Amino acid sequence: MILAVLYFLSMATTLAANRIAERKLRDRQARRAQIISAARRIAELEGWSNVTVRRLSDEISYSQPVLYAHFGSRKGILTAVAIEGFQEIGLALEKARKRAKRGGAVESVAAAYLEFAASSPALYEVMFSLSLSVPFDDRATPPELHFAFSQLLELFRGQSSKPEVISELFWAGLHGIAELTRTKRFPRSRQKERVRALVELFTLPR
Repeated sequence: MILAVLYFLSMATTLAANRIAERKLRDRQARRAQIISAARRIAELEGWSNVTVRRLSDEISYSQPVLYAHFGSRKGILTAVAIEGFQEIGLALEKARKRAKRGGAVESVAAAYLEFAASSPALYEVMFSLSLSVPFDDRATPPELHFAFSQLLELFRGQSSKPEVISELFWAGLHGIAELTRTKRFPRSRQKERVRALVELFTLPR
């Protein structure tokens, strides 16, 4: 009887400890998401130069040590935003690729990529244009980046002996169009023509 009671108490203590640990994890994840969301909101309205630890601390009423505990530095916050951006663009490209009619996947993905870049300029900027230590094509590359690139790779897998290289060149073309349009080097009036020409270049004969 005593052993049964002790076992019950032990189990109850373990369950309580697990619930506390789960709640702390949820709270931590919620704080992290809130910080990232605030950084994105400020950047879209005012630019990344205004996304500082002090500004974020004031914006969401967390102390600066709390922000540092989550991300280590301002650059850590920007890196987290960039990684989130790659997950989002990966999902957008996956959706475009899967809903495309037969033979139209390259054009559908190209349009989705450029729409993402145009609709979220600050997010796109932090993904590619700021000096962050996010490794590409490396063992340390975050899975979100692999996921995004895989959506491009799927377009050319089995159609070329070097699908990775073709995918990189297609990506380079899309990124060039996105950046030169964002910085107003390319007039938007010819955007459809550019996309059509790029798609023709990368639509491989079957």
